[in-house]
Amino acid sequence: MFRFMFSSILSKEMALWIFLAAFLHGSVNAQYPGYQQRAEYSMDITLDTALHQYHGRMEVVLQNNSSENLNRAFFHLFYNAFQPGSMMDIRSRTIEDPDSRVGDRIGNLPEEEWGWIQVESLLVNGKPVSYEHDGTILDVALNAPIRAGKKATFSMEWKAQVPRIIRRGGWMNDEGVEYSMTQWYPKLCEFDHDGWHTDPYIGREFHGIWSDYEVNISCPSGYLIGGTGVLAGSIEDARDSGKWHFTAENVIDFAWAADQEYVHTSTLAGDVTIHFLHQPNEDYDEAWDALPEYAAKAMAFLSDLVGPYPYPQYTIIQGGDGGMEYPMATLITGERSNRSLIGVTIHEMAHSWFQALLATNESLYEYMDEGMASYVTSLCMNHLFAEAMSGKDPHRSSYSSYISQALSGKEEALITHADHYQTNRAYGVGAYSKGQVLMAQLAAVMGKDSRDKGLKSYFAQWAFKHPGPNDLKRVMETECGFELDWYFQYFINTTHTIDYAIEHVALGPDSTVIELARIGNMPMPQDLTITYINGDQAHYHIPLVMMRGHRDLQEDETLLDDWAWTNPRYTLVFPSVGPIESVVLDPNRLAADVDRSNNTASFEGNLLQEFNRK
Repeated sequence: MFRFMFSSILSKEMALWIFLAAFLHGSVNAQYPGYQQRAEYSMDITLDTALHQYHGRMEVVLQNNSSENLNRAFFHLFYNAFQPGSMMDIRSRTIEDPDSRVGDRIGNLPEEEWGWIQVESLLVNGKPVSYEHDGTILDVALNAPIRAGKKATFSMEWKAQVPRIIRRGGWMNDEGVEYSMTQWYPKLCEFDHDGWHTDPYIGREFHGIWSDYEVNISCPSGYLIGGTGVLAGSIEDARDSGKWHFTAENVIDFAWAADQEYVHTSTLAGDVTIHFLHQPNEDYDEAWDALPEYAAKAMAFLSDLVGPYPYPQYTIIQGGDGGMEYPMATLITGERSNRSLIGVTIHEMAHSWFQALLATNESLYEYMDEGMASYVTSLCMNHLFAEAMSGKDPHRSSYSSYISQALSGKEEALITHADHYQTNRAYGVGAYSKGQVLMAQLAAVMGKDSRDKGLKSYFAQWAFKHPGPNDLKRVMETECGFELDWYFQYFINTTHTIDYAIEHVALGPDSTVIELARIGNMPMPQDLTITYINGDQAHYHIPLVMMRGHRDLQEDETLLDDWAWTNPRYTLVFPSVGPIESVVLDPNRLAADVDRSNNTASFEGNLLQEFNRK
């Protein structure tokens, strides 16, 4: 229905920026496999609020931009997870540490509170096709392949029951919000160079095709609706008539929420309109009244840190079961303190860049969404609350969380598919905490300024292209000028830990000898600071051989010989210049060293000094 035209809802400046970034990247470093699938949705939805059901009718045009002919097609039917005996139900009841929001609740739902989507008819290019409901996936047997470069039109009618809200979407959340409509419609599965992505829904992450949406929602008058997309006409007219018409271009999903008690406010962040929908509550109104100022500042900060937010609006809605991101919108629980409400809003807003615009397949690379969103959220909160955060490391809690999990013996490698972690904690710490450390720790490898420039370049080159880990690595390598294979391989593909130690320091009348040891299995470049009794300091940087380079040095920093990862020890010998007070490895605490007790050697200050940890 809609073509890929930024000019209608995106500013000309943003459109030009995205076009130039895509053109320059394509001409210099062509993307593999060099295509993105495209889809156009046109929907008509009629909501029955008495039964908590709705009827849907839609046409979806799929543009097969791959080089392969597609013999089958698949749609997600997320609501079918909310039935006793579903994979999500069984997974929650058998995993070691179930999500407290789910537990055994699905298995105990009465039938009138189940969720389901039942496709009633399906035509492809005007002709009936065979299809099968397979849990949360609709498997479509095409009459003829969708050939490479060609389109197919799917005409579908379906009926759905909105589940009692348990996880993310449904009706009547714990705060009394009536409809949180997320993962609510038959959604085309993504097909890319890895093939079809038809993961059954068990409550984890998502992947989606860049699509244009035209969505008409009919509901009783009095409801206020907000979500993805731009509303045609006024909120007042739509609320009175119960007829809502939204359009959204170049997004990977469409979410909305509806409630009769919502109040609406808005503010501007540059050219972006930020909408707020929440239920009035005297205990929390003050926090919601303060939120627009912080949301606008956050939008400006994140746009400067990562890259321009290209959509015309963003909607912050009370709903859901915590906080969950969607294109151009988020649903958050709203009964929170001021700081909590701001924090969850900023985290979900941060996903706009990583889930909605870069749109990595977060089922495979969940840390590239959750971890990177957490990373920029910490920086944004540090910026907004600079006085309270003065002198504090914004990433320290993530370092502590990751290190604790690594030492527990229950860490799982980040390469693990999001659905297949053995515990929810391993998933949460990996995706959020270790994912954040992955970015923050790059300061120890390539330097803070180079990493920050690399983040901007990564977004400029890969927005709207579903990048993976190697794409992030290659952008960072281009920025710093040396190799990062080892860093990404160790930190993503293994659970090896970083642990370096000062083993021996001997100060003689003529020379000082310092022996360092790599105890953990993951190699890292090292920073070393020597503090002398008179207050003078000497700073050293030790790169790794396999980096084939090193980060930029500070003015008072000395570059030492490379350290080969095959050698567990490294010895420094240099002329003595006076009594030493201390020797410290990684003095700025940039590396996730799992045992910092062995990073320092201290002395009393006598002329002949020796420290021995062996």
